[in-house]
Amino acid sequence: MAKTAVGLFENRNLADTVIHDLEASGFPKDGVRVMGEPKDMPVTGPMSTPRTDFEVGLTRELEDMGATQEEAEACVRGIKNKGVLVFATGPDTQVTAATKLMTRHAGADVESLGGDDPHLPSSVGEDDKLTSGDHAMQAGRVRYSGAGAHVFVW
Repeated sequence: MAKTAVGLFENRNLADTVIHDLEASGFPKDGVRVMGEPKDMPVTGPMSTPRTDFEVGLTRELEDMGATQEEAEACVRGIKNKGVLVFATGPDTQVTAATKLMTRHAGADVESLGGDDPHLPSSVGEDDKLTSGDHAMQAGRVRYSGAGAHVFVW
């Protein structure tokens, strides 16, 4: 069963550090993906809405992974505020390790990102423990949340 850890980070530099640490820990490069707001969203016609298309597409992708609508929208708001998402997909043990690593690097707790202006953490978090008691079944998916990164199972 595939699992994906998703972490939201304050900026590209912090995300690059996380990616480097994931790869240094043995996480396969083809299992790591990074996503920020595209710098260039070309308009392709008079009815083109590239920013909206990007946001809707990302929201759908996150919801397909098991994120709630509120979590997906919080991630989109984080990206709009210069945040960067890091996705790490792999076997259970690797994804658990990736989640801990992301949390240590101060991944934002998506569940706490409310309102229009989410505040992304800028310092390294001290607690790298995962909470295993918080889990919920959603349309055949299980969502485990940690103190900074989320693991979606589908």
